[in-house]
Amino acid sequence: MNEFVQLWVYLSSTPLFGLTATLVVYLLAQALYVRAGQAAWANPVLWSVVALAAGLTATGTAYPTYFSGAQFIHFLLGPAVVALAWPLWQRRAALRAHGGRFVIAGLVGGTAAAASAVALAWALGLPTEVMLSLAPKSVTAPVAMGVAEKIGGVPALAAVFAVLTGMVGALSGKYLFDALGIGTDAPGWMARGFALGTAAHGIGAARALQVHPDAGAWAALALGLQVVMAAVLIPLVAGWF
Repeated sequence: MNEFVQLWVYLSSTPLFGLTATLVVYLLAQALYVRAGQAAWANPVLWSVVALAAGLTATGTAYPTYFSGAQFIHFLLGPAVVALAWPLWQRRAALRAHGGRFVIAGLVGGTAAAASAVALAWALGLPTEVMLSLAPKSVTAPVAMGVAEKIGGVPALAAVFAVLTGMVGALSGKYLFDALGIGTDAPGWMARGFALGTAAHGIGAARALQVHPDAGAWAALALGLQVVMAAVLIPLVAGWF
């Protein structure tokens, strides 16, 4: 037993630990997702986060120790986001035809997401720092952290709110779209994907891409629009108040 503990201490302190743990857990979660017929509740991102968090807590492994290896995967987020431009390029004719409508829809959706969160926090009497941290909840986490810091929020809270928002959107989007009667033809996938990318940023876009390539492409467009709009408009509006 003592030898096992010593081996664990050694392995958990090497960069290989974080990288291996992340890959193994995600592959298992992805296998579960496929076996469950890509059901929303089996989202591999959700269960990977739960499993890794539980494992780190149970073993007493510090997050910086884990991230020393996981950072190699974290680095790939940049190229992955850039790669989302390829599906949009393949649909450039539709993008040109509906460009103005996409901008208006993104502006309205982003405003609704931020305003509803701030209004609910204000109604519940939450501290100002928490309320400001909620404003960029529908923007991808790194940008949400920067926006929150700029307007007086707490970057760490903004990251948590952004991840939770993405998870909720990825889990509930399908059921909500079905209840609203949004179809699964070409216009339907466009509406589903764009709405999911607007409300649930990168996690929602990943879910949309898993379901249908058209939905993933328009979710990527919505994600990009929200990043640009939130980074510019939220600090301006916060400054007025």
